[in-house]
Amino acid sequence: MNPSAPTPGTIDPLAYLGASLEELKRDGLYRTLRVLEGEQKGSARFDGHDVINLSSNNYLGLTTHPALREAALRAVKDLGVGSGSVRTIAGTMDLHMELERRIARFKQTESAVVFQSGFAANAGTVSAILGKDDLILSDALNHASIIDGARLSRATIKVFPHRDVAALRALLEETKDVKRRLVITDGVFSMDGDIAPLREITAAAREHGAIMMVDDAHASGVLGRNGRGTVDHFDLHGQVDIQVGTLSKAIGVLGGYVCGTKALIEFLYHRGRPFLFSTSHPPAVAAACLAAFDILEQEPERIERLWANTKQMKSGLQGLGFDTGISETPITPIIVGDADLAMRFSDLLFERGVFAQGIGFPTVPKGKARLRTIVTATHTEKELSRALEIIGAAGHELGIVR
Repeated sequence: MNPSAPTPGTIDPLAYLGASLEELKRDGLYRTLRVLEGEQKGSARFDGHDVINLSSNNYLGLTTHPALREAALRAVKDLGVGSGSVRTIAGTMDLHMELERRIARFKQTESAVVFQSGFAANAGTVSAILGKDDLILSDALNHASIIDGARLSRATIKVFPHRDVAALRALLEETKDVKRRLVITDGVFSMDGDIAPLREITAAAREHGAIMMVDDAHASGVLGRNGRGTVDHFDLHGQVDIQVGTLSKAIGVLGGYVCGTKALIEFLYHRGRPFLFSTSHPPAVAAACLAAFDILEQEPERIERLWANTKQMKSGLQGLGFDTGISETPITPIIVGDADLAMRFSDLLFERGVFAQGIGFPTVPKGKARLRTIVTATHTEKELSRALEIIGAAGHELGIVR
């Protein structure tokens, strides 16, 4: 007998969840978790299938880099497996402070703070620095962590159409009497792979005295010198007030960070709720992250290979007749439209040796379902050519391209 099942004869207060799951199945949005057996690489084994992996955020292949492995093992041997506390009590280690100093130097800011995840960095920062009398101006396609942070702040939220600088300017003009305003955008948008017009957005924010914040989760390690992100890509150092990044994608490990002035970081030490109430990173994570920043500066050829592979995949998909939207980065969607068809396409590819995850509502709007492909620096030309061959054949078979 299932010990968590409701007692016979009683009403199950969670019955509505089962009904919701059935609705997901009817809409073609129900998914099971793919289980990775082994290392996160360009070719990997999921659910007993050997597949070309186009679903990982491991842009530079650092999850398995020898230097990161060695740094993590050494930290475990010297310092143990956990920090034992939150940062504000007994959980701040030398490694944590060293990592924050290293990130600040890399991003060319006064200071930085590390959070337990990129989601926590965004949500914790937005909710900490604003209150109910303030205003947030947010791009329509910003990440869920930005949206949740905005809601938690209790500030008024106004959404401007995706990358529409004119609409943003109009909102800034309409709200000029609001004392404190935050303009926030992703640097690279996670489902479409396009880049924010950050130079124009930043100029609008500064002209109107608004705080400027960018989430560079998918730009860190990808854009800018040695992967310094969109601020570096557009040469906007000193003009963007808050930079958020992740340690979980191109960096290859786990966590998020916020960069800015010393005052901003000290304030987040005192008011960033995820920082205050979550145990800090274990030594192995902090040490591996430090090693990753060494690799970014010492092995720039990894980013060069990433972009060469991106060009091969993007041009290959477009040549086959697929709709890749407005992507400008290694994130290259294959836009299908119908959710059920997108999921069937994803499943067929998986059976034939390509893992390209299907994405539907609410992650993307209804009618905009897609497969999201991401290439990495460690994919070989042969792997990508084979993937394109499989994708093309399956796309024709399902009538997605003709």
